[in-house]
Order: sequence, then C-alpha cells, then structure tokens
Amino acid sequence: MALGLSVGTGTAWALDEVSYGTNWLAQAEHGGFYQAVADGTYEKHGLKVTIIQGGPNAANRSLLIAGKVDFYMGGPLGDMDAVKQGIPLVSVASIFQKDPQVLLAHPDAGVDKFADLAKLDTIFMGKEGYVTYFEWMKKNSPDFKEEQYKPYTFNPAPFIADKKSAQQGYLTSEPYEIEKQAGWAPKVFLLADAGYNPYSTMITTTQTMLDSKPDVVQRFVDATIEGWYSYLYGDNKAANDLIKKDNPEMTDGQIAFSIAKMKEYGIIESGDAMDKGIGCITDARYKTFFDEMVKIGVEPADLDYKKAYSTKFVCKGVGMNLKK
Repeated sequence: MALGLSVGTGTAWALDEVSYGTNWLAQAEHGGFYQAVADGTYEKHGLKVTIIQGGPNAANRSLLIAGKVDFYMGGPLGDMDAVKQGIPLVSVASIFQKDPQVLLAHPDAGVDKFADLAKLDTIFMGKEGYVTYFEWMKKNSPDFKEEQYKPYTFNPAPFIADKKSAQQGYLTSEPYEIEKQAGWAPKVFLLADAGYNPYSTMITTTQTMLDSKPDVVQRFVDATIEGWYSYLYGDNKAANDLIKKDNPEMTDGQIAFSIAKMKEYGIIESGDAMDKGIGCITDARYKTFFDEMVKIGVEPADLDYKKAYSTKFVCKGVGMNLKK
C-alpha cells in the first residue's frame, strides 16, 4: 500500500495500488489513462495506478492471467478465446465504442465507398485481420475474393506503390504516416462503420479481482472514464508529456492527429456512450458481435460468451459533467 494525503484534511490515507497493462506503446489512444494519472483523478478515487505500456516484446495479457498486473487493455475476441480455454478473464468497460481498424485506398483509385474495395486487385492485411474481418467481408459481400489477400508486413511502401491496392491500418496512425511518406492522404474506410464493430480498448481483469475487490474495480473504471473526458475536453498537456516520456518517439503532431480522428469518427463517444457515458457495454451490443463471429466460424455457437464481460460497472453516466 502507498500513503497519500486526503485532499483538504492533511490526514494520511491508504491508496490501493493497481496496475494497467496497455496493448502497445504509449500513444494518444491511451490518453485517458495517462490523464487520470497526471491530474490526480486516480488518487482522488483512492488509487495509485501504474501504467505498464505494451509493445512488440510485451506480454501484458499473460501478466494479467498470471496475476502480475490487475487490468489489461483487452478486446472481445481475446476475452471469448479465454472463455474457450477456461481462463477467467472479464471485461468491465469498453473505452472505444468503435474499433479503429480501417482499410485504406488511394485517393484516385475510384474507391468511394466500402463496397468499392472489392474492385481492387489487392488488400494488404495481417493474419488476425485475414481470419476475422476479411472473413466477415467475404461472408457479407460475395464481391470480395480470397485472391485479393496479401500479407501486410507493417510497411506501407507496397500499398503506396500500387494504386490498385488497399491496406489495413489504424485510423489514428497509418493515415498520418502514409500522408507524411507519400504526400497524399489515403481514403479511409472504418470497418466499424461498415458493420464489423467489436468493442475495443477495454478494461479487462480477472474473475478473482472481481470477486475479491469489486470496489477497487469500480473506482478504477470510474476514474478512468473521468480521465478520458478530461483528456478529450480539458487540458491534456501533462498527460501527453507522460505519453512522450514513456514513448520518446511519439510526436505532438501524431498526438493531435489521433485525438482529432477519435473525435471525428466517434471512436470513444458514439452509440450507447452518448447518453450512458464513456466505457458503456451492453448485452445487446455484445451479442450482435458474437453472432457475427459465429456466422463466420470464428466462435462456436454454444460458447458461453456472457462470461467474457460484465455490464455492472458502466453505463452510469459517470464523468459526463466533465464534457465541455
């Protein structure tokens, strides 16, 4: 336990120490978590929070399973896989209502809507996309063909060189980098707006944590949500300084681009979050995505997917008063 000072009284009180493992290097997409550290929101809720950034060599999900971190930036497919494997992981909030996964096309390739991507010769995507959203695309439109797939090596050069290709990306990063390299802005098609719409950037914990410390879980969720409202609508300089300290390659230009795109596309605030608050998870929304995954053969129809999440900690309008 760590000792802090009770605001306004000068008396000592104990802060519950918890850790949150992210899924990649520090960036604006993690901004609300850093904001709640930087502006004292976690401490206000009686918590001392350590953010453990992910990255190419990180294993934060494994650390969660092993009990070495308390919370992790998970997602529904990972949570449902845990149910299949008998691993008791539960997501208790979804910061992103829309997954930021996009497909990108050349601006002069005659691709004006998502369906037009089927006219292209090549779609560069990673293995995970190939077995999930590309399957979804083929099942929902016979115009998408297996032969369009080519592996994406996280190098945009092949896409930039080939006008008849598309490439996977993250709304908040690849479009920015491609415009810097190529001098033109790619057309952006958000998979969530086309119908492939999992929750994303979730707060995932263990069943043990839920059973033994539900109050800590609730306070972490509430403080994080408040952090996100403050990050989006308040002074986020201190949070961005922490992000750049953890990830020295991050730039102010990239951060500004990411925040603008998250707002423009309703990544954090859309759907249920508009009237129930950031982080909202509903049974109906989760079931819709599960049913889509069953339809394309990614998940078995008899999976007890409701073990993968809880709705009791969110959708309460927490922090909405901070929105300006």
